Amino acid sequence: MNLSRREFLKSSLAAAAGMGALGLLGACSTQENTASTPSPEATGDTVAAALDAPYTALSAEAITEKTVDFVIVGAGPAGLCAAVKAAENGLSVAVVEKTGGTGGCAKFGMGILAIGTELQKAQGEELDLDAMYNMFTEYTHYRTDCVLMRRYFEESKETLEWIEAMGVEFEEAARYFEKSYPTWHIVKSETGVIGGGQAKTMTDHLEARARELGVEFYLETPACRLETENGKVSGVCAVSADGKQGYHFLCNAALIATGGFGNNEAWVKEQFALNLDQDFFGMRFPGHEGDGIQMAWNAGVKQSEMIEEMIFDIYQPGSTGSYTNDIKLVMQQPNLMVNQQGQRFFNEEQVQNTTYTGNSLRNQTGNTGFMILDEAIKQSYVEANHVDFTSRVWNTDDFTQFDANFKTMEESGYTAIVKADTLEELANKMGIDPQGLAATVAEYNQLCADGYDPLGKGAAYLKPITTAPFYAAQYYPSSYGTLGGIKVNSNLEVLDQNDQVITGLYSAGTDSCTVYGDSYMFLLPGNTMGYSVNTGKFVGEAVSELLKK
Repeated sequence: MNLSRREFLKSSLAAAAGMGALGLLGACSTQENTASTPSPEATGDTVAAALDAPYTALSAEAITEKTVDFVIVGAGPAGLCAAVKAAENGLSVAVVEKTGGTGGCAKFGMGILAIGTELQKAQGEELDLDAMYNMFTEYTHYRTDCVLMRRYFEESKETLEWIEAMGVEFEEAARYFEKSYPTWHIVKSETGVIGGGQAKTMTDHLEARARELGVEFYLETPACRLETENGKVSGVCAVSADGKQGYHFLCNAALIATGGFGNNEAWVKEQFALNLDQDFFGMRFPGHEGDGIQMAWNAGVKQSEMIEEMIFDIYQPGSTGSYTNDIKLVMQQPNLMVNQQGQRFFNEEQVQNTTYTGNSLRNQTGNTGFMILDEAIKQSYVEANHVDFTSRVWNTDDFTQFDANFKTMEESGYTAIVKADTLEELANKMGIDPQGLAATVAEYNQLCADGYDPLGKGAAYLKPITTAPFYAAQYYPSSYGTLGGIKVNSNLEVLDQNDQVITGLYSAGTDSCTVYGDSYMFLLPGNTMGYSVNTGKFVGEAVSELLKK
């Protein structure tokens, strides 16, 4: 019998025992203090006891036992998709969630990756799936799961249409930046949100569909213990946030999809040598303390590699106040970027790729850099009412109020963006070596006059720094969160310390996302949320097959 590539991949993945997906989990502790979270290197009975101490403190009368087919730990995009798909196939499903709502960090996002969609075709964008897949594998230097990624890309159109059938509309297949591809399918917000938060409409529809199908949600009920017996999942324990009600779920399949550990200062420092809110300003989503990953490790699950989903942003430790989108965009254009020594280190044209910029900043003293421009460059943006690189996230179409907004920003006390009458004053305000900056500006201005940059920036962006006042914005690495922690195979089945499948146990979304190698693949935007919804759906399908009666 001849099989198509799609059929071959689906048949090879059908061997999965069972899959489950979760979006935001939590330990039984109700504390948000990350110092109380166990170290990722810690093992043994002490760590397990710390994680489920509130549960074990309950009396037998305070614990409700429930029997269900499938328990999902975390109600983010992966968990919601797994819940809907499993419930559509007739399984009884319980979702436990640490926070008070569903959607995870997806409700702050905008859209998902898909390839070959009708929306792309309507826009005149014909993306070749083979080319996208090959580009991805080469970008990661094959430090990826080729089988899983091929299935993800091949089925991404089908997954998007499945979500559309729940009443979700996608308004555009967008590029994140000029050099990226239009894979980012932006959710049309039903509440008028533009930018971050548009995807909440999608997660709301997923939750509504799950509830319609009879899925039970236990919000503010963090999971704390995973039970296995003879290499198979047998149960999940959870406790209410107030510590008064426990739940013991007896099940044959479970999914861990809890969003990583981006809100855990201790883990971030131990794993990546980064100091949250000091030399690194990763997004800190409530509930993302790594409890689900620790719970898996406590049950004997193998640890996978872990990375930050690296980006960058404008920050300064201790700065207060705020700025408007026009200021942010003007200060994130491809002008002159230097480090604390005043030295140039980067092709600023790549500032549009936030992952590349974040990676480059990590190589500098203090993990920081500074984007510099002068009055002439600023005024050119204001007069044109346009910038070199626009943003689908930081939407604005009005730069004419820059000066007034800048004054308001200064009055608010914000110091990560400053201006000065001289380069020396600018350097002193930002902690840049004045002599180094002066020398670099002189060299850079000569490059602008020559129209050639050995670091690769196009001539159109070579704009000299000559006219006072001068402006600077301080950059630091940031991230959308962490990736990885739980080792899975191509079927998203979780593995034990001997690389053996724990039957019925799955991980989807960011907890097991190790497909990018060392850097997020921003050339194909919408990738992580797309990975989450697709792997969640895959797990729902696999659990349905595993538990078929």
